[in-house]
Amino acid sequence: MTDFEARIKRFNDAVELKEPDRVPVVPMIASAAQRLNGSSYRDLYYDYDRAGQAAVDFYKKYMPDATTFSGFTSGRANEIAETKVIDWPGRPGSKISIYSSHQVMEYEFMTADEYPELLNDFTGFMLNKYVPRVFPGLKGLGNTKFYTSIILNTGFFRYMCTPEASEAYLKLVEIQKEHAIADAATARWQKEIGALGLPPAWTGAGEAPYDILGDYFRGTMGMFDDLIENEDYVVKACDLFADLQIESFEYFKRAKMPVKRVFFPLHKGMDGFMSPEMYEKVYWKPLKKVFLALVDMGVTPVAYSEGKYNTRIEQLRDFPKGKMLVHFESADMARAKKILGDTACISGNLPIYLLEHGTPEQVSDYCKYLIDTCAPGGGYIFDTDACVEDSKPENMDAMFETLYTYGGK
Repeated sequence: MTDFEARIKRFNDAVELKEPDRVPVVPMIASAAQRLNGSSYRDLYYDYDRAGQAAVDFYKKYMPDATTFSGFTSGRANEIAETKVIDWPGRPGSKISIYSSHQVMEYEFMTADEYPELLNDFTGFMLNKYVPRVFPGLKGLGNTKFYTSIILNTGFFRYMCTPEASEAYLKLVEIQKEHAIADAATARWQKEIGALGLPPAWTGAGEAPYDILGDYFRGTMGMFDDLIENEDYVVKACDLFADLQIESFEYFKRAKMPVKRVFFPLHKGMDGFMSPEMYEKVYWKPLKKVFLALVDMGVTPVAYSEGKYNTRIEQLRDFPKGKMLVHFESADMARAKKILGDTACISGNLPIYLLEHGTPEQVSDYCKYLIDTCAPGGGYIFDTDACVEDSKPENMDAMFETLYTYGGK
């Protein structure tokens, strides 16, 4: 068995609630890998070779059981589109630190009275309203429509070929070129990391349908209003987004890959955002629909919960045994182990503030606490509570040293 295969087996054993040879180590390393090796988060958008080499240097030193390096996003492509839904390090005029990840900019890109349009003609709504609002550089797409009358020649395309639309099409060609450059760089550097014997932690990404609606369409505050005034529309929209995501993951049925896992950051399901009954209805039910469809495809969902999740743990049991990984940012890990130990693999909880501000002893002690609490009997993978954007070098060293020694007893 190669090192690559051994790491996949160690990860899979934990997911399947078995006790592997040692605790799998899969921390969510974000810009810390760049910062510790002379790069920055900005380089993930603009200097792919510098960022890629920094990631390789990090993984050569620490050799975890999987890589969370997801590749590159083209800053230039987003400049061309004038993207408004995020701000990112390196964008001209941005105040975001070059060492910070992108920030989602929540606006109401869809009004409450536009739910019927979204539900009745999703493609038309996205093309004619959503894209011009979120990507102003492509606003020329806003008047592209099909009309049916006499379809005898290319005059049928007249309303798709306005001067404004043609300008947007030319920009899309430039965006595609920038994406091709970023994608080629991603493939090249992921191949180098794979050659080290490190498999990917996951090979796809999605979001809870409720989070899609809240993050990118209505905004957090708009969603609060909708849960009171438009609950039926929220339920229907979440179901639509669940179906669209399931369709987007169909490639797993055909693709031959050694790792089949999909990462889901859970943004708005935390304690206090909604009652358990509302969580079940509008958040967990459509998300579970996606998860179960993935399981049927032989794919492991990775539920990366954010914020406190103590009141949601019981509902997470509502899932087939050994088929899901649940990450916790803030939860009682002993309770999570007790409730989910015979259902789902658990992960997370090491505070990233300890890596940035604590001592090596504090980091080591917390790692030991997590191993003692979560590892017995299997079903545990080590991770931090959130993405690591900064760390003292000595604290990063202490974390990995403890995990590779104490975690193997």
